Amino acid sequence: MAGDTAPDWVAAQRRDVASMLAGLTSEQWDAPSLCAGWRTREVIAHITMPYRLSPPRFVLGMVKARGNFNRMSDVQAREDARTLTAEQLLRTLEENVAHPWEPPGGGFEGALSHDVIHGLDVSVALGLDRRVPDDRLDRVLGGIRPKQVKYFGTDLGGVQLTADDRTWTYGDGAPLHGSAQDLLLVLCGRRLPPGHLTGDPSPRFTAPV
Repeated sequence: MAGDTAPDWVAAQRRDVASMLAGLTSEQWDAPSLCAGWRTREVIAHITMPYRLSPPRFVLGMVKARGNFNRMSDVQAREDARTLTAEQLLRTLEENVAHPWEPPGGGFEGALSHDVIHGLDVSVALGLDRRVPDDRLDRVLGGIRPKQVKYFGTDLGGVQLTADDRTWTYGDGAPLHGSAQDLLLVLCGRRLPPGHLTGDPSPRFTAPV
């Protein structure tokens, strides 16, 4: 069961994401993120969905989506991105940095992963030079399990992710080099902008220009 408030390391990550968003232009709010089909505003609508969606509305959304959470969350993110302004989305995040939401079965580590990954979906897509603090990134990377990689549909066959900024690898095969936070995005099925990854497998995980 969740506590009354999120731990400091979750709240700090949400504050960092809010700080990033506060400096964005309207064009950046409407720019594509690394989440296929979502702009910045859909990503932030998704991050803040647990703070705004009541249990009855969540159940109704799941019924309409025939029990498919991914479909439900996509529909909800698009609806909220259409009906809420950037200022409203940012304010919702700012007012809920200590919210005790946890993903089912994921605990606060899962909540941190959620916010770290989606924050990077925005910052990396926009070309912003923002780094996730080591202590938080360590928690996220330490919690990666094969079933999570499978959930994202990531094919890492014959590839070893090798971080350039710390001692961390994942998988076996030809080395794919990048920063640890960029390789986290690879694990989550994202294709990164050119220049983030090196090694023979890099074209496989790099978005076309």
